[in-house]
Amino acid sequence: MSALIYCPFPDPEYAERVGRQLIEAGLVACINIGPQVRSVFAWEGVVDTADEVPCLFKTSATRLEDAIALLEDLHPYDTPAIMGWHCDAVGAATRHWLGAL
Repeated sequence: MSALIYCPFPDPEYAERVGRQLIEAGLVACINIGPQVRSVFAWEGVVDTADEVPCLFKTSATRLEDAIALLEDLHPYDTPAIMGWHCDAVGAATRHWLGAL
């Protein structure tokens, strides 16, 4: 089974650096780094905003928890928003690619 992880970063350079480390560790096959977005969020009782880059990591279900754990260690935020989920519908070629992790 395949899995995805969503996680925003403060800038694309940091996201790429972390993504490369997860790829080199064999925990994800790919990271898609999106264009900058404006995030509006509640944090410690205050509504705030920040410019961030959304990222989507492609991995296998067997690597999901380890990828999330390393992502938490490498992320610059004290409490990063990291969300992972299993993907039930995946193309055969993608399933094969991610299954090789």
